[in-house]
Amino acid sequence: MLSECKFQLIVVVVETGRASALMEAARAAGAEGGTIFHGRGTGIHEHNKFLGIPIEPEKEILMILIEKTRTETVLEALVGAGKLNEPGKGMAFVLDVSNVAGICHGGKKVPYSREWS
Repeated sequence: MLSECKFQLIVVVVETGRASALMEAARAAGAEGGTIFHGRGTGIHEHNKFLGIPIEPEKEILMILIEKTRTETVLEALVGAGKLNEPGKGMAFVLDVSNVAGICHGGKKVPYSREWS
């Protein structure tokens, strides 16, 4: 049986150049850190052209591994700072994390956990 997860992963996808400001808002709300990486949009609304040349919209993906008790506060800060409730500003979602290794939260190392029993 899988026990209740203690960590969650917040994933935010925004236009290039916006993720650093969102990470600052997340830190102010209690996140300890995150990872930003680059990508490109491939959705139905991502196929624009300029003078007949396809434009590949660049994106930044912000991933924050966080204790479940802090998720809602940090997510609210991200939605507010990124205006994610407005069309075209980006999106965010949260995933449960069942196993973790090699992380340090709250100044303490989190031991590898296998939550399957």
